[in-house]
Amino acid sequence: MSHPKEIDKSIATDTIIAEINSSPNDEQIDSISFTSEELQTTIRIEGESSNSTNESYCSNIIEESEYKPDVPTEFVPVVNNVFKSLNLAVKMYTDYAELAGFHTRLSSQSKYNSQIIKEKYVICNRGGKDKPKPCDTLATSSVKSKPNSNKIIIGCTAKIIFENVYETRDYKVKKFFEMHNHPLESIEERPYTKKARNMSYYEKEFEVRASKAKISPTMAHKIRAVLKGGYEYVGAKVTDYKNLRRGVNRILCYNDAQIIINKMNDRRDHYPNDSFEFLRDGDLLATMFWADEREKACYAEFGEVISFDATFRTNKYKIVFVPFTAVDHHKKSVTVGDGLLSRETIESYEWLLKAFLRAHEGKAPKIVLTDQDATIKQAVESVVPNSRHRLCMWHIMKKLQANITGDLFKNKDFKKRFNKLVWKMHIKPDEFEKKWDLIINEFNLEDKRWFNDMFELRDKWILAYFSDTRMSGLMKTTSRSESMNSFFNTYPRSGNLLLHFMMNYDTAIQKQRNTQQELDHQKKKAVYKFNSPRPIEKHAAKVYTRDSEINRSINQAYYNFEACLEYVRKNKEKMDLFVKKTESMLKEYENDPTNKLQKNRIDVEDVGKLMGITIPKDIDINVPNVQSNKGCGKKSRIQSATEIAYKNSNKQTRRCSGCGERAPHNLWTCPIKLEVEQSSKAT
Repeated sequence: MSHPKEIDKSIATDTIIAEINSSPNDEQIDSISFTSEELQTTIRIEGESSNSTNESYCSNIIEESEYKPDVPTEFVPVVNNVFKSLNLAVKMYTDYAELAGFHTRLSSQSKYNSQIIKEKYVICNRGGKDKPKPCDTLATSSVKSKPNSNKIIIGCTAKIIFENVYETRDYKVKKFFEMHNHPLESIEERPYTKKARNMSYYEKEFEVRASKAKISPTMAHKIRAVLKGGYEYVGAKVTDYKNLRRGVNRILCYNDAQIIINKMNDRRDHYPNDSFEFLRDGDLLATMFWADEREKACYAEFGEVISFDATFRTNKYKIVFVPFTAVDHHKKSVTVGDGLLSRETIESYEWLLKAFLRAHEGKAPKIVLTDQDATIKQAVESVVPNSRHRLCMWHIMKKLQANITGDLFKNKDFKKRFNKLVWKMHIKPDEFEKKWDLIINEFNLEDKRWFNDMFELRDKWILAYFSDTRMSGLMKTTSRSESMNSFFNTYPRSGNLLLHFMMNYDTAIQKQRNTQQELDHQKKKAVYKFNSPRPIEKHAAKVYTRDSEINRSINQAYYNFEACLEYVRKNKEKMDLFVKKTESMLKEYENDPTNKLQKNRIDVEDVGKLMGITIPKDIDINVPNVQSNKGCGKKSRIQSATEIAYKNSNKQTRRCSGCGERAPHNLWTCPIKLEVEQSSKAT
């Protein structure tokens, strides 16, 4: 591929002899006095003794080589050749460089009246001069920077100069310098070159779509390699995938809140029956709520009993995600509304519940199921006073372990009887109260505050007090909400932007509705009722994703290509013909002067196309500051009440100095001492 052309060695030899003989040290002159012939002989002998892969140090110093690309003559640039545009001219030299085994870089240019490019230099990417880095000689730091041993720029003179043909848009080759001062890349090295790492728009789209399913750039690269049949066919490296994700986030981060508000407003404008509201705190996003037409239809049918619970770790700002959940006719959880809260305050939850009622035309649910959060409790009682507020039995019973100690914690009879009483469905309130008092008195729990508090709240969580109410799938706990939170958390990441969170939410809600449609198809159920028979409402209820015409065309093109490939893959002749046709189409589009070269660098326009959004120029709403709500911000796992109680039960208690037994009391609270004191007072 390359033919080195060596310079005359005698010139370099004479230079070395002159430097040695000009040394001021007389002893050194006497000890190392060489003639020109002796030095050449020494260098020749050393060069012959070394193998072909390890040249001698002296030969590396005195040799300088030039390398000529081994390329078919029809691809070699010819001076005065004319091209219809500068893009085609640059593409010609880029294709030549790919065959030759080097890379190009756009260099300097000159223009006519600062408009039309007069001359354009395209050089080898190893050409030019390396810019020296500034060095502070007065710096006191002991940390030494590691020298870069992988420098690319070495002053290669290979280049081509294109010149504009006067009064036309054509360009011709003015000068062409063919020789390089470095070895060229072999065919085996081509998959690892810079051009091979260029990501096409399809690859960028693949990485962005992978992020919707909570797939990291590293895992997306692995999947891409498996689909292509090996890492050598991917081209782009893991670093390129990470850089793409980082570049997208860098462009979106400052516009995140404004983009999500604009996106939701566009949905509401395009689909008038969708609801969307948001609240701002100055120029910061505070709270937002949305519900599309499908969610409204589900609430109209199944909204007698709803459950909602906050979930964390869905975005980088630690904003709380609050989905409202109901149970449909398939006994499956369905979403009937969603909210984002920057702070978990009473005012925030009140605003969220009011927005929920406005979206559903003021129809309040009969039962609202939540956990024992005090802020939610006050907000529910304030906004929907006519709805019955039920507390989650699971959250309450989980705290049982933390409120019993000693032998009672290990008493299986107590646990069995208490759980049977609490979870029993077919029991009347008066019977429950009698059995409760019996258990409390039998196990001496009259002074336990937690049991007294739970008895005061018995009408909000005990099944006996809800026997006359339809519970829509036996919603005794917020497990539906917990399950829905877990379902949504399989898609978003804790470091997500709000836009990424919304994309992950769309993916999750698509899966939920696809399951519903599949069950409807199996059972041949009717579609949901609508307030008006307009076709746009039915379309919005069936299709959640709002793809543009261009995206539908792209999907159709992918389908057509895969279908054609499926037909011809088993026939060698048809397969070869299919490859030729696709290659001719590819060359036709490549030679189109309006097409631009694809680069790995991501810009605002590319991000807008990949994400399906418009990057706003003016920003009125900013993302909230990172919050520290309860349930988030803990790096270590939070232990449950059961684990804490079990750990405490295994600890050895202190020995009482009064009775001499190991028990959870001391001398002042010892029951034996108290009995003695009471008996002495009585006498």
